[in-house]
Amino acid sequence: MVSFSSLVNVFAAISSFLYTPLLDTTPSAHATPAAPHFVIYSDKWISGETGPPAVSSITGYNVFALSFWLISGPADQAEEWASLDNATRASIKTSYSNAGISLIVSAFGSTDAPTSSGYDPTTVANNLAAFVLEYDLDGVDVDYEDFNAMNAENGSAETWLTTFTKALRAKLPQGQYILTHAPVAPWFSSSYSSGAYLTVNKNVGSLIDWYNFYNQGTTEYTTCTGLLTTSSSTWPKTSVFQIAAAGVSLDKLVIGKPATTSDASNGYMNTTLLAQCVDNAYQQGWDAGVMVWEFPDAAAAWIKAVRSLAFPE
Repeated sequence: MVSFSSLVNVFAAISSFLYTPLLDTTPSAHATPAAPHFVIYSDKWISGETGPPAVSSITGYNVFALSFWLISGPADQAEEWASLDNATRASIKTSYSNAGISLIVSAFGSTDAPTSSGYDPTTVANNLAAFVLEYDLDGVDVDYEDFNAMNAENGSAETWLTTFTKALRAKLPQGQYILTHAPVAPWFSSSYSSGAYLTVNKNVGSLIDWYNFYNQGTTEYTTCTGLLTTSSSTWPKTSVFQIAAAGVSLDKLVIGKPATTSDASNGYMNTTLLAQCVDNAYQQGWDAGVMVWEFPDAAAAWIKAVRSLAFPE
């Protein structure tokens, strides 16, 4: 016969087993998505809107960038997001998450010149991270456009961006939050004695998830050859595969384009030609994705056309 004390021990062991907590293996709600990345920016005020568009309007994208967070505070779509009540933001985030779309904020743009203006990179990074955390965003795009600092070729831009990126990552851990940069393609040129974004990539490229790089120049990057394999002599070795050959991971080079000729002063390609270039790149081992400026000039139909050959939905 089993003694009472033995039965107590048996039940205690069973109870311990039944109530042992399971390890949480659920991925982070802010986990960085894998390539390809299909990114659309939004900066325009649209009559009657209350926050980002319905997911049906941006089907085919997996990242939506609210533009812009400025050193002075959120503006335009970033400000609109911050103005929503908590319940509305939570509802939008849920619909985006269910559709596989990450919601991030883009910082700076053409308004801010943080290096030239003398702002401390760590302080700015901490303030930007605080905005992301307070308003439950999935990460940050760094649209640094301080051309005077970069063109000075004295290392000030590269040093600022390096310190800033490290500080931002300290607050927004890799794998949990998206951190991208959006440099112009010429900044990957070896023509810069200070290295420009080749130096930034060498210093902190491992902390950057991908580059939403875009094009500058009246006739630059507007053919598949110029975009993918052989850039012009004006900005040598700044096509996709030439940048990769210079040491930037090919899977981090997201091709950026304006939606229409009115969305940028240069770099435009129609969707038919861009789809062909994207497919050409894909056939050569590239799969980073495509970025566009901006909603609503580009929406679901635009990305469907651009993805049609290499990444059909």
